Amino acid sequence: MKDISVLIFEDNDDLRESLRLLINGTPGFEVSATFPNGSMASRSVMEHRADVVLMDLDMPEVNGVQALKAIKQTRPRTHVIMLTVFDQNEHVFEAMCNGANGYLLKRAAPTELIRAIEDVMSGGAPMTPAIAKKALSFFAQRKTVKPNSELTPKETEVLKWLVDGYSYKMIAAELEVSLDTVRTHIKNIYRKLQVNSMSEAVAKAIRQGLV
Repeated sequence: MKDISVLIFEDNDDLRESLRLLINGTPGFEVSATFPNGSMASRSVMEHRADVVLMDLDMPEVNGVQALKAIKQTRPRTHVIMLTVFDQNEHVFEAMCNGANGYLLKRAAPTELIRAIEDVMSGGAPMTPAIAKKALSFFAQRKTVKPNSELTPKETEVLKWLVDGYSYKMIAAELEVSLDTVRTHIKNIYRKLQVNSMSEAVAKAIRQGLV
């Protein structure tokens, strides 16, 4: 089985090297390249066909949100986990609206980081608890998905579970269907909403008044 290919964008030299050593030291993972800013984001994800990107939110020259946008335009299938020092970082929700797949604080434990990479690869959206709490409070008053003529009833139901923060596996368990069936529904939701990730689908649904 192919190792999970990871790219790291982090302007702190020591942290960037620590992340590289951690990931390369974990069976089944490989760091293909590391970068001190996001200027090479678009080119590098295509060159290395990266599965997952660890992206610092605050970097010089090209910051994390700008690099995220470039990656999602170039290779939408690449999963991007944003890394931030503070849970109140003003760019967190901007990243969410632009398709980030997960959010972790840089002080997260090594095991949490590895689990996050595994989670996004299986369709989840990992978040450090402090960030998840802020996200949930933001959506707290908007948890009921309204009917949409473009979405089937089952797609609407799946979208509700996405808004509630459920992973693909959790949705499959709730609906008592296979994981492949959930993936098909979500693929159709992404196509109809013209988005590329779970967080982007939730954000767009809110902006359009679906939730």
